Amino acid sequence: MNAPFDRAREDVGNIVHLEHVNLLIPDQRLATLFYVVGLGLTRDPYLMVGVTNMWVNIGRSQMHLPSRQPVAQRMCGTIGLILPDLDRAERSLASVRTDLSGTAFGFKRHDGALEVTCPWGNRFRCHAPDPAHGAIDLGMPYVEFDVPAGTADRIAAFYEAILGAPSRVDEVDGVACAHVHTGVHQTLRFREGANDLPEYDGHHVAIYIADFSSPYRKLLDRNLVSVETGQYEWRFQDIVDLQTGETLFTVEHEVRSLTHPLFARPLVNRNPDQTQPAYARGLDRFAGRA
Repeated sequence: MNAPFDRAREDVGNIVHLEHVNLLIPDQRLATLFYVVGLGLTRDPYLMVGVTNMWVNIGRSQMHLPSRQPVAQRMCGTIGLILPDLDRAERSLASVRTDLSGTAFGFKRHDGALEVTCPWGNRFRCHAPDPAHGAIDLGMPYVEFDVPAGTADRIAAFYEAILGAPSRVDEVDGVACAHVHTGVHQTLRFREGANDLPEYDGHHVAIYIADFSSPYRKLLDRNLVSVETGQYEWRFQDIVDLQTGETLFTVEHEVRSLTHPLFARPLVNRNPDQTQPAYARGLDRFAGRA
């Protein structure tokens, strides 16, 4: 019998979800203005509600923003977001421009996306909902890192062999970019061309994996497990050449099992168009696809 479908197109791989990006920030007030008021996202109402940390919900993913004054971490790359209405987001970002003056904050439309810089220099690329990014109206489809030239193929090979994540290398704007599947319509991207990368400052990404022990053993054999967090979590930082052991790029991965208590935790996402003067009962929640 001839198979009528290409089943491999639906393979997700061992990494099933890219959950959060963690960046230290010095000022939660400015973070609230940027993430909640400006981008229209939602502060998690249940966890990390004090003044030393805040979690910001983006569909099924999050930003984690601990405060460690005066430290601010800067990711060398770009965080991709899907927002339901870019026009609305642009108006909201404009509304916080004065309050964020004197910081690195800025935004502009470019090639159909909204390029945004947070108060501490982290870059975001906001897209409108599009089938190319999956059937979602709010989410984090990718995190893209700037990496040295000549590393994309070897980075893709690392994730394939160690993490069991389907990976490919495409040309993007004339340079090689590794795309690593990290869940349904989510990727970690590693885009070549960066020169004189700044020293890694400790920011991290969190992923959930189905086969929790095999990648752990492979990394342990290479002395690459950096933190033994607990029964449901371990961490590693260095992405290496599988043949030589050369470190290609460094970013901490918080690796969680599917038995982790927080896996698939429902996240609250608000309707940012709901206002007190024009309140409409029953429309508090985000009604789109997340």
